[in-house]
Amino acid sequence: MKLNARTAIVTGAGQGIGRAIAHALASEGLQVCVSDIDPQSAAKVAQEVGGVASVCDVRKPDEIERLVKQARDEMGEIDMLVSNAGFAKGAFDGPAAAPDQQWQDSWDVHVMAHLRAARLLLPEMLERGEGWLVNVASAAGLISQIGDAPYSATKHAAVSLAQSLAIEHGDQGIHASVVCPLYVATPLLGYADEAPEDQRPHDRVLGADDVAKALLDGLKEGRFLILPHQEAALFAQRRAEDMDRWIASMRRLRRQAFDGTNPGSLADLHKLL
Repeated sequence: MKLNARTAIVTGAGQGIGRAIAHALASEGLQVCVSDIDPQSAAKVAQEVGGVASVCDVRKPDEIERLVKQARDEMGEIDMLVSNAGFAKGAFDGPAAAPDQQWQDSWDVHVMAHLRAARLLLPEMLERGEGWLVNVASAAGLISQIGDAPYSATKHAAVSLAQSLAIEHGDQGIHASVVCPLYVATPLLGYADEAPEDQRPHDRVLGADDVAKALLDGLKEGRFLILPHQEAALFAQRRAEDMDRWIASMRRLRRQAFDGTNPGSLADLHKLL
């Protein structure tokens, strides 16, 4: 799939990874619909990339329908969906302590939002015999995120959904990809957009632009699994080879990170891992 002269919807594109992806796609000649729950952020990034701004709370099916309709009305047929919108609150007291609403919001944002948008876009993509469905998930969907079970469980589901889309529709010209970074310096972890390397606690924290570049490379190479952090592949392999040993090592890591105290936030926790 050639990227130039195409159209794309990017959700959660008002900041962080989504903003970097919008810029990267625009630099390749795509027209981008910049979707975000925050109107000002969506408008700002859309102006930066010469795209279309759309306000959307991806938890709500009717707003996803409105987003797709607006994108079609203003840009024509949609070639690519990048479901990037996401959030993480942490669940430091364990999976059972996280409230139902946190679990439900995680499910709606990380899984159902991609499915609902894909459901709207797939018919026209299948008719053309071409299209790209991208889910920006997380390495937590391949391994796990300590201290945030709702995030981990729904990112695993996001990876599984992307696999199903690739299996079911790959022979029909639909390219499905899933992006699984580890820690990234974004507002989600307390960083300003474009945080310089010297403001990051260690070199395992990449910049949002690094993730966007990995995505572009993966799209051009037609890859399903896109790993901005290459070490994520090794971690996933170890997990698959010996689950008990992997769980034991993750428990050790949790003990080291928590050290008898609650880290307080994911912004604090990621600096310890």
